[in-house]
Amino acid sequence: MNESGIAAWLDAALAGFDGGVLGALHGFAQATGGKLTGILEAVSLAGEKGAGLFLLGIVLFAFKKTRKTGACVLGAVVIGAVATNLILKDLIGRARPFLNAASAQYRDWWVFVGSPAEDGFSFPSGHATATMAAMTVLFAKGNKKLSWLWFGAAILMGISRCYLMVHYPSDVIGGMLAGGLGAGLSIVLVERFYPVFRPILSRIPAIGRD
Repeated sequence: MNESGIAAWLDAALAGFDGGVLGALHGFAQATGGKLTGILEAVSLAGEKGAGLFLLGIVLFAFKKTRKTGACVLGAVVIGAVATNLILKDLIGRARPFLNAASAQYRDWWVFVGSPAEDGFSFPSGHATATMAAMTVLFAKGNKKLSWLWFGAAILMGISRCYLMVHYPSDVIGGMLAGGLGAGLSIVLVERFYPVFRPILSRIPAIGRD
């Protein structure tokens, strides 16, 4: 797997940061005897291909009271997926940590947590993108005194991906930035065009009242 110049720069410039965080998580896995691996695998599975977050958008869209929020979540997840999986990953071409020939220890750490199967490029994290996209919408549309707690889900997703040694921390940060931008764009588009499609949307069965 040949990395691009951008990927090589990321590996070199962020080696200390990425290595430090991954090392700490490996140490945590060792200290806990790997007992949390199953839980973090479940967290990671919830964001697989963005399906769980897309389903969240569908559920919200099904209720009249949260239909617009659901539309924003769906838009954010789709925009994030397109930007991340169809553009950025192939453009940057960064290898996953356990495939980094220059840091063989990452592969050993990956094996320690069960060698979770992953393919494709590493930057940015698609899981982090989808989760941050959905959680940013929920934050923007919710009560600001409490809705910031949604970001805890995005952080937990990022930790799970690094704990499983399938992403660098910088991949997660990149994914969070992409997800946040995708959410912002989705909100703008939905607010702009939702009134135009309201007559059509009103014909779609929904639960509850506005």
